[in-house]
Amino acid sequence: MTTSRRRFLHLAAGAAALPAMSQIADAQAYPTRPLTMIVPFPAGGGTDAIGRIIAERMRASLGRPVVIENVSGAGGSFGVGRVARAANDGYIFTLGNWSTFVANGVAYALPYNLLKDFEPIALVASQSSLIVAKKTMPADDLKGLIGWLKANPDRASAGTNGVGSPQHVAAIYFQSKTGTRFGFVPYRGGAPALQDLMAGQIDVIFASAPDAVALVRGGTIKAYAVMAKSRIAAAPNVPTVDEAGMPGLYMSGWFGFWAPARTAKDVISKLNTAVIKALADPAVRAQLAAIGEEIFPPDQQTPEALGAFHKAEIEKWWPILKAANVRGE
Repeated sequence: MTTSRRRFLHLAAGAAALPAMSQIADAQAYPTRPLTMIVPFPAGGGTDAIGRIIAERMRASLGRPVVIENVSGAGGSFGVGRVARAANDGYIFTLGNWSTFVANGVAYALPYNLLKDFEPIALVASQSSLIVAKKTMPADDLKGLIGWLKANPDRASAGTNGVGSPQHVAAIYFQSKTGTRFGFVPYRGGAPALQDLMAGQIDVIFASAPDAVALVRGGTIKAYAVMAKSRIAAAPNVPTVDEAGMPGLYMSGWFGFWAPARTAKDVISKLNTAVIKALADPAVRAQLAAIGEEIFPPDQQTPEALGAFHKAEIEKWWPILKAANVRGE
């Protein structure tokens, strides 16, 4: 082989290796610019609060700002859909929850696959639901509320974060267990629903704890029970459903982070590490506890744990949601 031929082949091989070497270098340097966290609900609600608490601490680990972008609509599917279509370079990811990554798969004809079009990053926290009502509701306790609803069938209205949201499913579950009937008013998020509750435009909400606890503590709405086995630290005076006379009426939501499918594993690892460090920070833990969040233990914060948990939740809830004929509007 001539010298010029050997030189040509050597240069060609080096050129072919450049893209792979560039990708490795990019992954090692990641991130080199600000990241975007899509929150698929309006600013001011519970999901938004969780995202902002964690984003600030992630900045310290990643060395780059994590910018919150609220993209609401269709029960959160607009925002999640944007991430499904985004570049898988690690610079955009979403804070999802039970409604966006479980219920929406039944409620809407989604243009993306909840299991195949995303890479799990980390399971974050869970939250109990609170049964709350407008301040002028005449009932003083849960049994009284059930009695009033039975005496006034189809007259009351319950606010939800949209069809198939935890608030909606909790209300359907409540109706089936108590024999009550009332209508539903969908909102784009917890904040606008609670604003109408305070104004007396709707009657009840089966609200997420982060959405409602500040208003409960402020006395601007009534709280009847926590839909869980234990009281929550953020509202210790609110009884559990067991204590209030409706044992076993449990409902809770949860949150996790996802990136677009085929995001590099080392990028997912860096994002996961940033989330884990944020959840280990005492200040973050205190902020999340103050709004009614319970952080998952470290062994459940891995991408693999979120993937398995997500799949199990779909297998559990989809048959129930389909039986209830839950459909988005």
